Amino acid sequence: MTYAEFRQRRLRGEVRCRQVVEEFLHRIAEHSALNAFITVVPELALQAAEESDARFDAGQARPLEGCVVAVKDNISTRGIRTTCASRMLENFIPVYDATAVARLKQAGAILIGKTNMDEFAMGSSNEHSAFGAVRNPHNPAYVPGGSSGGSAVAVAAQLCHVALGSDTGGSVRQPAAFCGVVGFKPSYGRISRYGLVAFASSLDQIGIFAHTVEDVAGVLDVISGHDPYDATTLPEPPTRTPLAEDFSVAELHVGTMPQALLEECHPDVRAAYDRCVAALRAAGAHIKPVELPFSHVWVPTYYVIATAEASSNLARYDGIRYGFRAPVEEGEDVIAATRTSGFGAEVKRRIMIGTYVLSAGYYDAYYRKALKARRLIAEAYAQIFTTAHVLLLPTSPVPPFRLGERLEDPVAMYLADFFTVSANLAGIPAINVPAGVSSEGLPLGMQLQAPYGADVRLLQYAHACARLWGGGEALEPR
Repeated sequence: MTYAEFRQRRLRGEVRCRQVVEEFLHRIAEHSALNAFITVVPELALQAAEESDARFDAGQARPLEGCVVAVKDNISTRGIRTTCASRMLENFIPVYDATAVARLKQAGAILIGKTNMDEFAMGSSNEHSAFGAVRNPHNPAYVPGGSSGGSAVAVAAQLCHVALGSDTGGSVRQPAAFCGVVGFKPSYGRISRYGLVAFASSLDQIGIFAHTVEDVAGVLDVISGHDPYDATTLPEPPTRTPLAEDFSVAELHVGTMPQALLEECHPDVRAAYDRCVAALRAAGAHIKPVELPFSHVWVPTYYVIATAEASSNLARYDGIRYGFRAPVEEGEDVIAATRTSGFGAEVKRRIMIGTYVLSAGYYDAYYRKALKARRLIAEAYAQIFTTAHVLLLPTSPVPPFRLGERLEDPVAMYLADFFTVSANLAGIPAINVPAGVSSEGLPLGMQLQAPYGADVRLLQYAHACARLWGGGEALEPR
């Protein structure tokens, strides 16, 4: 069941919240080999389910009453450990909830557990976790995408209704594509980052996974809005997202990719893209090929800025203030020993790159140029959206790949983010919509991007496209 379907059945008295939570807990145990969760909280979830049942019985159900939610393990949860999938925070228990989590609870949602991820959200395959790799529920020999792979798998494998992830350069949309679910990244500032463990602060955003755009919209309407604890949030009230079933794409102007960029994609991805464009054209949408003049610098610009900010943000993990501390002999450097053994290989790689591009003699050559390129990318997007309502791109240039296939080639791993990083650089909203399967039977996704602040309109467009393209059905894991 989607949450919308569950709510209707609960209002009719056909099912109870406790019954659904028990079923999800059973499925989490049954499919533990997928490694989607780091921490599960059955007692808290069952207690919250009893409270939700009482509210339904009293006719006092809140907007997300009984909605079972999984939360990525880099989002703070009071009294529940938040590890960032790192040895550095393996036993860290926060004393406060992230704003997004607090708003979910206030709306009646039930937290069932914390999901696995790439360590400190650094990765595109969910193989960089101190708690082991997450597996794709469609075929466990393949990756689920990253860094929010655990949240994507939790939704795809029906271990919860919806899940929260974080998206710094595609970490919600890419795993959503690989797992066959909807994954939404809002405009920068639409959802508070208070309580989200920082990776790259100017790029990070909390995002939403669900089987349907309807469920995504329901969660966004609850957790969006200004937050006094986060100065980067938009000074606006929470969204209100009407999704009409008769919404027509006939007046929709869709920008499409240059053929040269599509030729770099896997044949299955190109075929899916062409099918989606054909479906939109047949439904009356106006298809407008657009130029992307700075696409060749999307990935290098992203990785210079993201690693620079990571090197600064992760400096707080020193073995002195909190978190893991390496045992050292007298006279040894506790900070160096802690970071050497506490961080994984990918995190150390990015810290080193970020420190390099910020260092004396290289700041102007790399970081300052990346900031200038970022401004040009944002201006190019603004120009595109003067003639197009949305831009249609593949979410990933490749279908899901096998576990271990790209671990020894970091550049190939980074290029899997080619079509997603630009939305974070420009701060615009973007969403993955399921769009069929590859020749190997693995999910494919297409991405819609819209102008900054047009989150509600983007969800309306995506809702219509999901009906046109099909896909996104619930999956029984292997």
